[in-house]
Amino acid sequence: MKSYARLVLMATFAVFMLTAFAAADTPGAHPAYVHAIGDLRRARAHLNDGTSTGNPQADALVGRAADEVNKAIREMVQASYTDGKDFNYNPPPDVDSIHAGRLHHIMDILDAAYRDVNMPESDPRAVGVQQRALHHLDEARRAMAEAIRIMNR
Repeated sequence: MKSYARLVLMATFAVFMLTAFAAADTPGAHPAYVHAIGDLRRARAHLNDGTSTGNPQADALVGRAADEVNKAIREMVQASYTDGKDFNYNPPPDVDSIHAGRLHHIMDILDAAYRDVNMPESDPRAVGVQQRALHHLDEARRAMAEAIRIMNR
């Protein structure tokens, strides 16, 4: 009987430990926020790479998009910090651009980040952050769409 109780106790402990180890890899309630930060950092790098479009009006829009991306990153870092996530973690990109050209590639990255951030939010404390980040992403996407339109004239 004692050996049976010991076996049950060891099995219970093993299940507990496996569950704890599995949970350690789970990014938490908002895993998409961490991906969005990585995507936004990539978009920012492309936006700030110093390459001019050759059109001052389009360049101004690209600059505006970069400002909005920076604001969205700040919001997402705050959300990650609130959730206890490692906002310095830089996961691999979850977007493969189907377009050629820098502006279209940036737009693809922004669209992927928007999809990540726009997932249902269950934490009432994070709703405001999510809405502000989505607003900044909308503004960045609007600016990029206009820059692309100008360059395609």
